[in-house]
Amino acid sequence: MKPSKNRAGRLSSLAEDMDVPFRSRLHMLFAQIEKEFELLYIENLNLQDKLENCTNKDSNISCERSGASINVGGTCAAAAMIVPTASSHDDVESATGSKSLKAKLTATGNKVKASHKIKAQTSRIVSSFKPNQSVVSTTVREFCGHKDGVWHVAAKVGQPIIGTASADHTACIWSIESGRCLLQYQGHAGSVNSIKFHQNRDLVLTGSGDGTAHIWQAAVNWEISKKGHSSEEELDDSEEQVEDRDRLDTLRTPVCEFAGPGGHTSVVVAADWLPNLDQIITGSWDRTAILWDVETREPLQPLTGHDHELTHVSSHPTQRLVVTASRDSTFRLWDFRDSIPAVSVFQGHTESVTSTVFTRDDKVVSGSDDRTVKVWELRNMRSALVTIRTDDSVNRLAISTGGIIAIPHDNRQIRLFDLNGQRIARLPRTSRQGHRRMVSAVAWAEEPLLNCDLFSCGFDRRVYGWSIIIPKDN
Repeated sequence: MKPSKNRAGRLSSLAEDMDVPFRSRLHMLFAQIEKEFELLYIENLNLQDKLENCTNKDSNISCERSGASINVGGTCAAAAMIVPTASSHDDVESATGSKSLKAKLTATGNKVKASHKIKAQTSRIVSSFKPNQSVVSTTVREFCGHKDGVWHVAAKVGQPIIGTASADHTACIWSIESGRCLLQYQGHAGSVNSIKFHQNRDLVLTGSGDGTAHIWQAAVNWEISKKGHSSEEELDDSEEQVEDRDRLDTLRTPVCEFAGPGGHTSVVVAADWLPNLDQIITGSWDRTAILWDVETREPLQPLTGHDHELTHVSSHPTQRLVVTASRDSTFRLWDFRDSIPAVSVFQGHTESVTSTVFTRDDKVVSGSDDRTVKVWELRNMRSALVTIRTDDSVNRLAISTGGIIAIPHDNRQIRLFDLNGQRIARLPRTSRQGHRRMVSAVAWAEEPLLNCDLFSCGFDRRVYGWSIIIPKDN
């Protein structure tokens, strides 16, 4: 189940309970929908190419002189408005809204003013189509093996490993050097929606659709990583690959399980360690977050107040602060530094807030389905310092130690911005590299791990390691 797209998760659960004929019919219908969006995506790419060509040739000036500015404006509007994503109701709503906006513009009667209006409305969005050519980015690792969408990825500080959480009910630890899966955790009974490494110990925290959070031992067998590269193809049912999969270390028993009385009553979408590492925070579709004691495994305090399902929770790296994001278009800041916790509510977005992350210099970065990313100053959060406008819904973003925001999108793109809102790059996506479906989450390495600076995961069941070289001038 996707943490930030509740409808998709519920449809998946409903489909599992249906008879085989109904399930087959449902899969066929979804395949047809996906095919339609593939065609729409190809059309969008062609329009974007035309748009970039117009921009590079300074076509706005030349077209106005030739009296053809209306046609160019219409092309720009179409390129900005047609944005295919994963097949969901949100896409239909956005497409309908775009058509009605275009109809109003063309019906103004004054064609010249309409052209200028279209250009003004699309200029901020179109700017994200033009990456900074001085940034060099490429995929250098590919990690394959999950049987369903990968919802989350995390990098381990000080070790060349990453962790992934998948809708196939497993979490995996991978060797960055070989691309092999070193350990597979099978202790959850539902989709694994988040994964976080312990800062100092070989422990991992995961949250799941089974309504629980687990801490499990992540001591890996490094001998497996020396047996060669196994991520060229996905695991299937061939004898050789089944034998290879059977040789993987598997784990089914957690060190700690956080459930039971006082726990969550629905899907746990995210979990994180607090700085002292003796407490964790979990967020759920039951509209609450819970602060847990790791030693006793008991809930210490429920955090209530959100009007809809939570989509994300995260803690400050050094202070006892927590942010919770929700589908109610708000995020909340919880302060546990005093004996009596304090809470503040922030309403900077117009749709679901999909992720909220602290930076090391005391800022909060929030991403939303309203296609914006906002940067907030922790000491004065009355209004956002920076608003970054993108062309699609934002999923679980990540901030590097150098202050670079990596933004994953439903439309398979990953974009990089700095904390001042300056566009740095759009990572390449071609038939040979990049995700083929929605990008669920990204994670920066604290230090480059075997030439990998950034890791991304998506609903194409793949995880990529990216090498990103940003000039110092940027």
